[in-house]
Amino acid sequence: MNSRARASVLAFSALALLACAGCAASAQPPPPLSSDAAIAAAERAELPRDWADWNHAFAPFNVIGDIYYVGPRGIGIYLITTPAGHILLDGGFAQSAPQVEANIQALGFRVSDIKFLLNTHAHIDHAGGLARLKRDSGAMMLASAGDAPALEAGRVSAGPTAEMPYPAVRVDRIMGDGESVRLGGVTLTAHMTPGHTPGCTSWTMTTRDASGAARSVFFTCSETVAGQSLAPESYPGVVEAYRATFARVATMQADVFLGPHGNFFDLEGKRARQLAGDANAFVDPTELQRFNVEMQRQFEQELARQQAARR
Repeated sequence: MNSRARASVLAFSALALLACAGCAASAQPPPPLSSDAAIAAAERAELPRDWADWNHAFAPFNVIGDIYYVGPRGIGIYLITTPAGHILLDGGFAQSAPQVEANIQALGFRVSDIKFLLNTHAHIDHAGGLARLKRDSGAMMLASAGDAPALEAGRVSAGPTAEMPYPAVRVDRIMGDGESVRLGGVTLTAHMTPGHTPGCTSWTMTTRDASGAARSVFFTCSETVAGQSLAPESYPGVVEAYRATFARVATMQADVFLGPHGNFFDLEGKRARQLAGDANAFVDPTELQRFNVEMQRQFEQELARQQAARR
């Protein structure tokens, strides 16, 4: 089946899901793999100091158009709203999930109206809260083939967080490169941008700015090395994967650049400008490429350092 056909199947599945909102419980997506007790225990666990700082409360707000920031201060989590239900991108730590749900409700939306959960990558700080969010929303969990095994195992197999488990979440559908999920007039398209994880997935969509103009949006997975071993490779082909991602992103354009960590796109500075009256504070058509160039520079520098250390 080609990518266009797969995208059509996914779009049809979204319509079918909505049409069957009143069906019996057996027609709903399967529950998360983790038990309620395991989810609760993970939420009670103490976070390391740096991660606890990322998880500090941050008031939810409308970024632009139908996109809302609902994550804690240091972890980007986004609610995309539609008349037919909502899409949630990423879940933060297990300890983030209660805050995410409270933020969604504070904005006047219902967790139960989330129809799809998406993921950028399967690290603990972006996937730890997905099991609770799936349980409480009944949403379908969509993820890449490269990261789905980690999500269902509740841990990644390589990198600095390999020994850090989190509540496992069942993946209901595998998203391929270029496939889209459509809901209520919104289309999000998956772009495989591996390196940071084998299935690292960036997402694109179109929304409207304060003037009503159409704006392209790029939700980056992550292009950071962030403690990955490049020499030796933390997983086979990691160096080639990073370089292929840098080359691919170099061909892309976006008016709005958002990411899984606020420091990637100056979350707090832009929010301050927005509060001061700049309705389009998050619009910057040059930011994606600036970020891509800087991440490639840092990657090559770190690769050279690690290779030299092995000699």
